[in-house]
Amino acid sequence: MATPVCQRGSVMNIIIFSKSGARSRQINSPVQFFLLGFLFLSLLITPLYWGYQLGVHQNSNEIPELNYADIRQQRESQEQLQQAKSEVTALTRHLGQLQAYMTRLDALGARLVEVAKLDGQEFDFSQVPPLGGPVSDAQIAEYTLSDLGRMAQTLQMQMQLREEKLSILESVLFKRRLRNETLPAGRPIKKGWMSSAYGIRTDPFSGKPQMHKGIDFAGKMGSSIYAVASGVVSWAGKRHGYGQLVEIQHGNGYSTRYAHGAKVLVQKGELVSQGQEIAKMGSSGRSTGPHLHFELLKKGRQINPVKFVRSRRKSH
Repeated sequence: MATPVCQRGSVMNIIIFSKSGARSRQINSPVQFFLLGFLFLSLLITPLYWGYQLGVHQNSNEIPELNYADIRQQRESQEQLQQAKSEVTALTRHLGQLQAYMTRLDALGARLVEVAKLDGQEFDFSQVPPLGGPVSDAQIAEYTLSDLGRMAQTLQMQMQLREEKLSILESVLFKRRLRNETLPAGRPIKKGWMSSAYGIRTDPFSGKPQMHKGIDFAGKMGSSIYAVASGVVSWAGKRHGYGQLVEIQHGNGYSTRYAHGAKVLVQKGELVSQGQEIAKMGSSGRSTGPHLHFELLKKGRQINPVKFVRSRRKSH
């Protein structure tokens, strides 16, 4: 046991007694005093230091766990956001394609209405079709972006298939209409009368029997002459015996001639449609007065056009 002993005019002395009390030791050296103080401080600081290290170690083990959890959550959120963006982009692309298909279907439907000569008000593809129905009590789950994408893709395939079928139907109707329009039928004038039929007649100039290879329609000077079928103009101008002549090739071996005109309104190579005005009635060429000499040819030979003229009377 150490007991400090103070003496006036001298430094503090420390006396250490052993447990047996037999021997004692006095410490009065400054070096010994310093070492003893350092020993006491070490004994005091050491527990505090290790307690601090233990606390730091526990905190360091908890903080990384919290940080890793936050990082994982943020990473998962970013991945979900990126997936949502991708799905929105794909859905937007599908919607754009659907809009393009709808535009084509509307145009195709409008053409079919025109070709098939349907009621334009009943089949109006520019208007949204009427919809309706009672309110249902059934609970329907909300669609996800993936669901909407799949639905858009399915609808796109259905619309593409319908477009192909409608295109085939349009082609069939167009060919039928084209065949009808290129088949000569109807009268080439709006006003007038038949003044001479097809066949043997007395020639107005010679007075002798002669084959008349067409039909004459008498009318007013300058009245309109119309094409009886669609086709391409193969002749437009003066021709010996015919005067001012328009000849039209209609395909399938058919062609028509419009002679003795006062004025030709079309040019060679021009595409004309059925019912289009092509000339003005006159008396040019070998003629006794204003009239139209109309001929119908099949494979280059004149045939009787009466049955074609009477088969379908058209109002021009």
